[in-house]
Amino acid sequence: MRFDLTNITQIAVVAALAAGLSLPGCSRETAPDPKTQTGARPDLPALEQYLMPPMHVASVVGWKQGEKPKVPDTLQINALATGLQHPRSLYVLPNGDILVVESKAPGTEPIKRPKDFIMKWVESWATSGGDTGESNRITLLRGAKGDGKPEVQSVFLDHLHSPFGVALVGNDLYVANTDAIVRYPYHEGDTRITEPGQTLTQLPGGPIDHHWTKSLVASPDGGLLYVGVGSNSNITENGMEAEKNRAAILEVDRATGRWKIFASGLRNPNGLTFEPQSRALWTVVNERDEIGPNLVPDYLTSVKEGGFYGWPYSYFGHNVDPRVQPQRPDLVSKAIVPDYALSSHVAPLGLVFATGDSLPAPYRGGAFVGEHGSWNRPQLNGYKVVYVPFAEGHPNGSAQDVVTGFLNEDEKSRGRPVGLAFDKSGALLIADDVGNTVWRVTGSGWL
Repeated sequence: MRFDLTNITQIAVVAALAAGLSLPGCSRETAPDPKTQTGARPDLPALEQYLMPPMHVASVVGWKQGEKPKVPDTLQINALATGLQHPRSLYVLPNGDILVVESKAPGTEPIKRPKDFIMKWVESWATSGGDTGESNRITLLRGAKGDGKPEVQSVFLDHLHSPFGVALVGNDLYVANTDAIVRYPYHEGDTRITEPGQTLTQLPGGPIDHHWTKSLVASPDGGLLYVGVGSNSNITENGMEAEKNRAAILEVDRATGRWKIFASGLRNPNGLTFEPQSRALWTVVNERDEIGPNLVPDYLTSVKEGGFYGWPYSYFGHNVDPRVQPQRPDLVSKAIVPDYALSSHVAPLGLVFATGDSLPAPYRGGAFVGEHGSWNRPQLNGYKVVYVPFAEGHPNGSAQDVVTGFLNEDEKSRGRPVGLAFDKSGALLIADDVGNTVWRVTGSGWL
C-alpha cells in the first residue's frame, strides 16, 4: 500500500524514526582506513542490520565566488563551464567538441514504507542545490579562448528523458535515456541536432526506475553497444520481478537493436569504458546499503562475458547477504570477486583511463574515478576524484586522491563529481552535478 503522509499515525512513525538519524554534528565512527577498505582484498567487517540505517547528509551550499576544488601542486584546476543544470556525464567528439549531459531523475519512486519516505527526504538535502532551470538536455562546448573558456556554448539536444550515456559511431550518435537508446544523425561541426531520433532499443525504465542512469559505450570496432542498467532496489525490496534485466550490463547489436545480458549481479554499473591496453570492458559499481557503514565496498572491475558478480545474493565474491530470500548458493558459488575495492559508499559514477602524456607522469596509464559521495553512513566518504594506477591492464597500487575540496570545513557540499572525460588536449574534465560546473584539470602552467 502506498505510504500516505496525510495519515497522522504514519507521520508520528516518521518523526520517531527521524529522531534516530545520524545528522551533521552527531558523533560518528572513525573514517575507514583506505589501506584496508581499498584494493583487491578489502577489510569486510561483520554485517549489521538496522531498523533505520545511519545517515549523514552533506547539505548543499554550492561554490562561492573564487572557490574551486583542490588538486596536488603538479596540477591546476579551473571551471570550464558554469551555470549548468545537473551535469552528469561528458563525451568528447572527434573534433574536440564537448557534450555535457544535463539530467534529472525521472519523477518520483513509489513510497511504500515510512523508511522510504525518510531516505528520500534525507537524500534530497544532498541534491537540491541550484535546481531551478532546464535540464534533461545535452549542451555543446566548443573551442577555448586564452582564458580557457569555451567560445561556443549551445543546446545540442533537448527534451530528452533523463539521459546519461552517449556514444558516437560514424555519423550515428547514440543517447541512453533512462528507458531507451535513441540514435540521432550527426555531422562533424553540428552545434545542434534538430532531426528526431530513432529508438534503437527499449531499456528497463519505470514505473519504479530506482537506479535510472544508463551508462553507454561502443565496442572498439563499433559493432556493439554496452549499457549499464542498475537494480530497481537496494536489495530486492520491490520483488524479483522488478529486477528483470536489471543489475546488469546489456550488449546491444547496433545494427538490429537486439540485445542480451552480457554480465549480471552488478547492482549499479556506471562509467563503462574499455581499458586501452587489454581492451577489456571495465565499470565502477555502487554496491548495496544498510548492512554497515563499512559494508559494502563499491568497486572498480573488469567485466567478463557471462560473469555473475553477486548481487543480490552475495557481495565481494561469496559473502552471503542474509536479507535475500530464498538464498541461491548455486549462484553465490559462481560469483566473481571484483578487481578493486574503492571503499564503502563512495558512490562511483565516473570512470576514464588516462591514455596520453599530457598530465604529469604519476597520472598516466591508470584509471580516474569520480566518487559522488556517501549519504548513508555517519562518516562521509567519497566526494572526490581518485586515481588508481594500472600496469599491464590491471590495478597496480593504492588509490590516490587527486581532486578534493568538494566538501567545505563544515562538511557541506560545494559540489559532487560524477562523469569524467579527457578533452582533445589531454585535460581531465569533471562533471559536477551539484555545483553545476564542468571542471578542467591540467598540469601546472597550462591554460
